[in-house]
Formats: sequence, C-alpha cells, structure tokens
Amino acid sequence: MSEGPLLEITGLASSVRAAGRRHQILSGVGMAIGRGEIVGLAGGSGSGKTTLARAILRLIDIDEGSILFEGRDLTRLAGSALRQVRSRLQMVFQDPMAAFNPRARVERIIGDPLSIWKRGGEREQRRGVEELLGRVGLPSRLLRRYPHELSGGQRQRVAIARALATDPRLIVLDEPVSALDVSVRAQILNLLLDIREREGTALLFIAHDLAVMSAFCDRLCVMDRGRIVEAGPPHLLVAAPQAEMTRFLVQAVPKMRF
Repeated sequence: MSEGPLLEITGLASSVRAAGRRHQILSGVGMAIGRGEIVGLAGGSGSGKTTLARAILRLIDIDEGSILFEGRDLTRLAGSALRQVRSRLQMVFQDPMAAFNPRARVERIIGDPLSIWKRGGEREQRRGVEELLGRVGLPSRLLRRYPHELSGGQRQRVAIARALATDPRLIVLDEPVSALDVSVRAQILNLLLDIREREGTALLFIAHDLAVMSAFCDRLCVMDRGRIVEAGPPHLLVAAPQAEMTRFLVQAVPKMRF
C-alpha cells in the first residue's frame, strides 16, 4: 500500500470578527503535499496565502475542516501533542528580522531549537549549530554576529538553518525571496532545492511571481478570495490558465524583448 500525502487539507475554513461582524478569510480550502514535493501557493495580495500558511501551523483559529500531517489531524491536537508535531513542521518568513530576537547572536538563534527540543548536551548543540550553518553555506565566523550585522541573503540562510534544526518533514516558506536581489534570490532557491534533494524535505513555497514558481515548483496552487481556484503542473497553468486569478498572474509576468 502506497503512503498517503505528507499534508492533506480538506474543507478548511477560518474567519475573524472585526467591527461587530465576522469576516471569512478561508473557505473550503483543499490541497495536498506529497513527501519531498515542492508545491507553490500563488495569488494576489489579500488572497489568503499567508493566512493558509498560519492555519497549517495552527497559528490562527480554524472554524472547520481538517489538516492531516503525517496522518494526524492538527486541528484536533493541543498542548504537548501539538508541540511535538510542530518540530516536524517549520516556517520561514519573508522578513527574518521580524522573527529574530535582535539581541540574540546567530549562535543562539540557530541553537534555541536544539536546546528547546533537547538535542544533545551543550557541546553537541554547539557542533549542531556549526553543522547547520555549514549546511546553508555560511562560515562559522558569523556565529557571533547579530541579525543587523548580516546581509539580507545571510539572514534568510540563518532562518533556513534554524528551520532545519528540528529535522522537519515540511517547511512552509512565506515569500522567502521576494525582498532579495536577483542573484541572492537564485542562491536561496538553489539552496532550497539542495535541501529537498539531501533531506527529502517537502516545501510549501508561497509567492506571487509565477516566473520564479514555474521554474522552482513541482506543482502550483492558485488562491483567490480565500479559496484554491486552480491547481496543477506549472507549465499547464501558465500555458492555459483557467481561473481569473491565474490569468492575472500570468499576464503580470514580464515579457522579454530583444
């Protein structure tokens, strides 16, 4: 019998109350991610991409639906059971500075997950931090630096190293390269591909740039107004978009003229 998806979302709905009214932000979302697969989640601003990412990590409340991760429904877990699952499900944000303690050096930023999850003693954790830094292509001399002393690309690599500390099966990346220069963007994307190849880690890659996503992702899902409106192989969605949002994103890709 073949294994099921690593992540399977069914009928997911979430809403918030504001100004005395309830506003629907996710409605009937369904999607799946296979083991070691890179799935792109595209959509315009306000389409629900980041909200879905936060829902997967149980950072917002869920009204209905299920989120099966490695066969366990995250919507039914709480306390220590949820914390244990979260060690295998990590997130990398667009702006690492917002997620880092500005007073912590790189050594502590990467080492905190090892300490929290008790991955060896102090000496083993120190070696683990150096190993993680090497896995993302950074020299050990950066361990004593603070986040503001790093370049944007270096900070994103540190964020990825921290995410890798707990040996996750899925990493959710929310616009991880949109704020980076083109050359640095390519370096980070190649690093993520290497991680997928070496570790077998699945990636949910959230962005709005179809040109980047088509080259990087195995499969694309397009969101609009809190729903998945289209999904499939990138080349098919770009060649023959069916949903209005997909057509809009395709038209937004710059055309090269020589």
